[in-house]
Amino acid sequence: MEFALEAIVDVGERQLLGMSSLGERRLVPITGGSFEGPRVRGTVVAGGADRQLIRPDGLEQLDALYELRTDDGAVVTVRNQVLVDETGEGNRYAFSSISLSAPEGPHGWLNQRVFVGTLDSMKPARAAVRVRAYALV
Repeated sequence: MEFALEAIVDVGERQLLGMSSLGERRLVPITGGSFEGPRVRGTVVAGGADRQLIRPDGLEQLDALYELRTDDGAVVTVRNQVLVDETGEGNRYAFSSISLSAPEGPHGWLNQRVFVGTLDSMKPARAAVRVRAYALV
């Protein structure tokens, strides 16, 4: 794996969407933030959201869709699907599959790799999460 970027994603208040046959549904607005990596940096665009499903077994399935704006103005769409397990007595498990869609040009390399990542909460210091993305090489 090769480190691609770290994003600090600011989030709003969690909204409860009710129960479904698959579990409790929630939505967390994405309100901004920043990102940086060896080949790319910029800001997180407000307006995305993290759709969450809390399953009956206690695991969380997160599906975040949002955009990044690079310092040179390109817009990259991010879909980050995360499985979180905090049910055991061991370490927290929070790993993701990340899809990136970038315009052709200097950031086109983001379309040519498979990315995996980690997710960590920054609360209570900041209403944000830290996403680290790694390209499989």
